[in-house]
Amino acid sequence: MTKKYLADTYRLTTAQETRSHYQKWAASYNEEVGEHGYATPARVAEALWATMPEPQTPILDFGCGTGLSGVALHAAGFRVIDGLDPTPKMLEGAAATGVYRTLSGFDIADPDPLTPESYKVMTAIGVIGAGAAPPQTFDLLMNALPKGGYLGFSFNDHTLADPAYTVRLKEWLDMGAARLLFREHGPHLPGLDLKSDVYIIEKT
Repeated sequence: MTKKYLADTYRLTTAQETRSHYQKWAASYNEEVGEHGYATPARVAEALWATMPEPQTPILDFGCGTGLSGVALHAAGFRVIDGLDPTPKMLEGAAATGVYRTLSGFDIADPDPLTPESYKVMTAIGVIGAGAAPPQTFDLLMNALPKGGYLGFSFNDHTLADPAYTVRLKEWLDMGAARLLFREHGPHLPGLDLKSDVYIIEKT
């Protein structure tokens, strides 16, 4: 019987725990989340395409994992997708999808793995939240975007319940440093009755 990892995800507390967890989960990740109808990647991709239907604009898929987000972005119409993830085994899965232009790893302990203003568009789909990337990841991505750049991301119900995450978005919007273009609460893992907010924001 294949080991299940999803239930343990929301109990991870350190960067090294998180990396080890996803490294072990990589081989069965797609199957396990697929059993529960993982809907967020398609929702983010479709919202981003509705905002910016530019197939040749390069997108950085931050925390691309096994590539489910890249597959969703490609299905929505985007054709130049670069993936970045700290977990080697996850990147192997992403490579197998065939939808990425480039795939790169980074040290999960690196506080700033991004080159500023390298991409007009970034996504963090199912990435920022409990059991995944910490709250400061939101600032990391926003700081790396140029003015006029777009970030497509999601906060699942566990993350929405934690002000440490939601306050980051609120601060950017309240300061006028970002503009909310799209927000929708909807299915995340329907099989577990778990939902997520999907967002598209523009850096101003």
